[in-house]
Amino acid sequence: MSNEFFFRLVGMLVFSVVGVVGGVEWGKSLGQTPELVGLLMGLVGALAGLILTPYLTTRPFRSLRHNLFNMTTPSLVSGVIGLIVGLIIAALLTFPISLLPSPFGKILPFIGVVLCGYFGVAIFVMRQQDIFSLVRMFAKREIEPKVPIEQPVDGRTILLDTSVIIDGRIADIARTGFLVGTLIIPRFVLNELQFIADSADSLRRQRGRRGIEVISQLQKDTSIPLRINDIDVEGVREVDDKLVVLARQLRCPILTNDYNLNRIAELQGVTVLNVNELANAVKLVLLPGEALTVNLIQEGKEIGQGVGYLDDGTMVVVEDGRGHLDQNVAVTVTKVLQTAAGRMIFARLGKDNSPG
Repeated sequence: MSNEFFFRLVGMLVFSVVGVVGGVEWGKSLGQTPELVGLLMGLVGALAGLILTPYLTTRPFRSLRHNLFNMTTPSLVSGVIGLIVGLIIAALLTFPISLLPSPFGKILPFIGVVLCGYFGVAIFVMRQQDIFSLVRMFAKREIEPKVPIEQPVDGRTILLDTSVIIDGRIADIARTGFLVGTLIIPRFVLNELQFIADSADSLRRQRGRRGIEVISQLQKDTSIPLRINDIDVEGVREVDDKLVVLARQLRCPILTNDYNLNRIAELQGVTVLNVNELANAVKLVLLPGEALTVNLIQEGKEIGQGVGYLDDGTMVVVEDGRGHLDQNVAVTVTKVLQTAAGRMIFARLGKDNSPG
């Protein structure tokens, strides 16, 4: 005997009993013979149970089992979560709805439970990708600050970008002791540096190898800790963008001399330590009227001018200095001009010039 035939028999019995009981009550209310009405309703119930029971029991169960078997795990989890959320919402709505006058107070709570459960399952299954993406995003925010970067004792880390490593001055700055904390070189920065070192262009290849040498110097210098970390930023391709995102996650500054990275990081609220700004800040401060000695090495743009440079690279333009090229001359500062490229000093020849 098949399961469906068994359920048909059970359905006939249940529906016939319900039909008989309902028919008897109905016959009394109509003033008819209760037994006759009950018998007729019992036969109708038995027939209805024989026909309808499979559609109410076995066939929906088979369809449900088939759907569950073919359903993916994310869809199944989403459906269960949606059902739970829907039933919770229905439970919150059931009590106030039950206070409505009859028959609404008795019918609407049941309808509300069915609808909330259905819509909960439907919404969570249809929007499962968005829901799981949202969950991953919040989970990532909780996990990312715990990335496997060993924090220094003082709790400060500094990210290095490719440009500041190739520049090389970071090694000299580190030896002075002004940088406090741990220097972090992400793996993607080191990969970019290796790519530049393997370039077919000789200039780029030389710059890349220079950067690798600087990293080697920093590793040998024990005055400041340096770590190369394998942390990466998913979903971001550009190295500069990865550095900015990583700096925001770790809440640490970026050490660079790249103007574009400097601007982008500042717009996103990331602290930037710019080596060029540091170099300009520590240049010798000169005021008009002060005397200094400079070696004139070339002619200026204007007639009679000579140009020399201080030890920090500051350009000095000397009036009437053309006749003293390749000489150390004493000059007096007349004007100091601050430009985007740095400072420029204008001077005139002093009374006492000392040839080199």
